[in-house]
Parts: sequence; structure tokens; C-alpha cells
Amino acid sequence: MSAVVPPASSPGERLEALRRNLAAAGVEGFVVPRSDEYLGEYVPGSAERLAWLTGFTGSAGLAIVLPERAAVFTDGRYTTQAAAQTDPALWERRHITEEPAADWLREHAKGRRIGYDPRLMPESAVEKLAASGAELVPLDGNPLDAAWADRPAPPLARAVPQAAEQAGQGAEEKREAAAAALRTAGEDAAVLADAHSTAWLLNIRGGDLENTPLALSQGLLRADGTVDLFIAPAKVDEALRAHLGNAVALRAPEEWPEALRALAGRRVRVDPDLTPAWFAMRLREAGATVVAGEDPVRLPRARKNAVEQAGARTAHARDAVALARFLHWFAGAAPQGGQSEITAAEKLLEFRRALPLFRAESFPAISGAGPNGAIVHYRVTAETDRAIGRDECYLIDSGAQFLDGTTDVTRTLWTGPGEAPAELRERYTRVLRGHIALATLSFPKGVAGPHLDAIARRPLWDAGMDYDHGTGHGVGSFLSVHEGPVAFSRAAKPVPIEEGMILSDEPGFYLPGAYGIRIENLLLVRSAGQGLSGRPWLGFETLTLAPYERRLIQPGLLTPAEREWVDVYQARVASEVAPALAEVAPEAAAWLRAACAPL
Repeated sequence: MSAVVPPASSPGERLEALRRNLAAAGVEGFVVPRSDEYLGEYVPGSAERLAWLTGFTGSAGLAIVLPERAAVFTDGRYTTQAAAQTDPALWERRHITEEPAADWLREHAKGRRIGYDPRLMPESAVEKLAASGAELVPLDGNPLDAAWADRPAPPLARAVPQAAEQAGQGAEEKREAAAAALRTAGEDAAVLADAHSTAWLLNIRGGDLENTPLALSQGLLRADGTVDLFIAPAKVDEALRAHLGNAVALRAPEEWPEALRALAGRRVRVDPDLTPAWFAMRLREAGATVVAGEDPVRLPRARKNAVEQAGARTAHARDAVALARFLHWFAGAAPQGGQSEITAAEKLLEFRRALPLFRAESFPAISGAGPNGAIVHYRVTAETDRAIGRDECYLIDSGAQFLDGTTDVTRTLWTGPGEAPAELRERYTRVLRGHIALATLSFPKGVAGPHLDAIARRPLWDAGMDYDHGTGHGVGSFLSVHEGPVAFSRAAKPVPIEEGMILSDEPGFYLPGAYGIRIENLLLVRSAGQGLSGRPWLGFETLTLAPYERRLIQPGLLTPAEREWVDVYQARVASEVAPALAEVAPEAAAWLRAACAPL
């Protein structure tokens, strides 16, 4: 295939250059996922293929290009953003849940040869698209990369050991536990394609991504507990070699084909949802038996050990000081005018940067004023930056990466000084009621995330309200702010919730063109004793410490129990946060105590 490099870089020229490369490759279409070869949600600039081609910058999506038409598929979090960022003359916009990509292929490409890069898509995704009747063709080279003349170089930040006081469990112990699971299943090895898995398993972190402390790498875990770590040599120094020890062999990513060929005759676990299809293809070619199974590190990583749980608490207590300083500042600055979505987000980051152990935001802050708050995963830019007006809603969803934990919190604020409309207060209060319903729930062990999603929606459904995103997601320990396998979502797999997991609780309501409401705390799953039958029960400990916007609460709509919960929670915020806050910002501490007064 001869690469075609466009002389200019307009969206239309990029699309046409890709189409010429597809013709040269002998295919009639191409699938462009958002993911990179690690299938992560967050990717470096060198892997922002979907954004380069379409202009859509959200963290989840898919594009399909045919000779005569092209479509972008996004979920409910990004439909508004995709419409704003893509050219309707070039791209059809589709809701991936209501109009799945396979249905679109069935209508427009049945029987046609559709190319894909097997290093960027898992087998499960390929199989779904192939069910459309299109012929999915794996390509050796990516035709989009061939057209991307100014593609950035991949990141090469150093990988660093994670300190024992933050990890809480040694890498040797983790490797042995994961290897024991393979031996029990009669498997010889497992491919660890997810960089979060190698990071957690080997207690290493890095700086390859802006908001997630990963050293992008992959691994081959063997049943004897040894690991081949595939990582760019430039990321490795003697300190890392010493940390990893003799049981971990360092190999360049280019050595994967050789390593897979050496597994001929072996039983190798491959997670069909988290591993690029390329691995299973190469293993089968080598004569290995591919066993479909979950990444053996994923569930243990989600169950935080005692040290990680303690770190989450201290990280949230620290973050609460920055949040209170911001909320105090906002309460005074917003009514005066002169602030924008960018200046507000920068102010919160300024307060966080002053905190010990802070390393980065856990994701780019979602800072949305007025109608921009209705864009669920809105990301402000210099072009979209909106002034924060008086008497309107402002939504700030943000988080931090600390060495001992990861935070994620959302508050919807009223810019005052006028009173919020009654209708808005009712809708905010219903979102708050859903938030409380989940936070206060106790349930039998074995219940899964999808089983609880409706709990938070009930107060909204009673008024004909809903939101087009999941109610909550898992959160890592100084890792990704979005972590599987458990989520409060109708679309999530029914994986049982387990003690030690950290999940977000974030119902919302969005009125396009007007405002968005979302309230988010992080919850730690804890034992709640036993039910009447003697079965173990679970419940939640709220980690996030930040007051709610009392000017948006309609107390009469709360039940007595809900009102008591809010008062007790806010009293806890005042008692736990105000003393530390008073040391750095006495005026903010006084404001916080007032903001946390009983309803």
C-alpha cells in the first residue's frame, strides 16, 4: 500500500486521504476506534486518531469510513459534543446505543470488505461488527497513520517504582496470586494488554499520559509467577530494574511476535474485551490454544487493600481542603462577574497544586456554565470558553491524582445572588435524592452494578426525568479515574460488587441549551454485616467531603431521613475539613462552617 499524504490538513482532505489509502489497501471501508494498542480510555497524542480524522475529542467513540459516506458513533455523554465538533457535510452522527455501529454497517456495507487495525480493537468488538454481514479484514498497517503526516511521537516518560507505603502489597505477592489463578484454570500464561494491569501488578507508575500515571506497557504473565514486561527501553533505568527483580524480564514491544510464537502448544488466557485482536490472531497462528477469560489482574486491582483504602481516605481529606477553598472563592467571585469556565477551572487547579502529594488532575476538569453544563463530558477550550453569568447553574466535575489515591467529584453551583427558580431547585433536589438513595443503600453480597443503577434514578423517574449516562464507575488507586469491571450502569456487565471497591455516585439531569445538574461523590464498598438469612451484606462509606449547594436544595422535597442524612454529612464535612482549612485559609473555614449548617 502506498501512503497518501495530504498537502493540507483540513477535515475534508484528511478524510479523502484516508479513502485513497483504503482503496490502495483493497478494502471498501475502515473502522477508526478511539483506543490505542492498550485499549485505554485516555490515550497519548500519538494515538488520537479519531480526533485527528473527525475533530471529535471525546474519550469514547468510533468512526466508520466508506467510499461514499462516513459516520461517527458516540454515547449519550458525547452526542452534543460530537455534533459541535464534526462537520455534518462529512460525518453522519449516530448514538452508539440507539443506533449501533453494526446496524449501520448492515444497512450500508453488508458483504463489503471493511478494514480494521487488529492492534486497536478487541476481538469482542470485531465480532459485533462482523455480525452485520460485512467482511471485517485485519490490516497489517494502519491506513490512517499513513495519511497522518505530522503525527506526534509516542511518549517515553520514565517508569518509576510505586512506594510500598502506597501500594500496600508487594509485586511478588501480587504476581503469585495472579499466577495461582492461572494454575487453577489449567492455563500456562495470560496476555496483559492493559497498561493498568502491568502498573498495578508490578507496582510501577509513569508519566506517559497527562492525567493517568501510567508507563504504557504490556505483559505476559506465566503460571510460575514470572512476567515478561514489554516496554520501550527508553522508559527503563537501573532503579526500575532493581525494583522489578529477576522474575520480570524486560523486553521491547517489538519482541511480542517472538514471545507469542514461543507459546506454541500452550494454553494462553486472552481477555476478549481488553486485549487487541492481534494477540489472539498471532497466538492461533503459532499453534497456541487461546482461552477466553478475564484479565486475571483486573478484579484484584479493583478490590483495594487496606493500605489503598486508607490512602483513598487521606487523599480525599486533602482534596477536600482545595475543594472548600474553591467553593468559598466561587461564592464570592461568581456574583461579581468577570470569571469564565477556564478561570474557574484554573482556580481549582491552583488550590490543588498547593496540596501535598498532588501530581496531576485525574482528568481535564469539566467546567460548564449555563448551557455548557448540559454537555455531559464538556471540555472547555479557548474557543468555547463561556463567561460565568449571574443567576445561573455552573457545573464543575474534576479530580486529582495523589500518590496515595485518586479523586473525582462533581458539584453543581448557583451563581447568585438571586434566588434559584423553583423548578430548578426541584430538579436539583431530585438528583440529590437519587444520589442519597445510592449512598445510603445496603444490599446482599452478589448484587452487581447494573442492579443498582435504577436506585439512583427512581426520584427522577417519578418526575419524568432521566440522564443518558451511567450512575457510577470504578476508580483506581493512583491510577485511572475510570476503572472496571464494576459500574452502576444498565450497559455494564453484571459483575458482583465486592468489598474494597471504590465507585462513583453521580446521577444528573440535563436540559440542553439551558443547564446541567450532576452531583458526584466517591463511595468505598464496605461490609454491612449480615442479612436476616445470615448472608453477607455490603454498604458504602462516602469518601468525598464537600458541601452541597444549599441554595439549590428544596428541603420540603426531601424525606425526613434524606434531610437528616444531608445534615449529618455536611456536619461531618465541617468537622473533618474546617480545622485543616483554617490553617491555610481561615476565611474559607468560616464560610465552610456556614455552608454546612443544618438545612
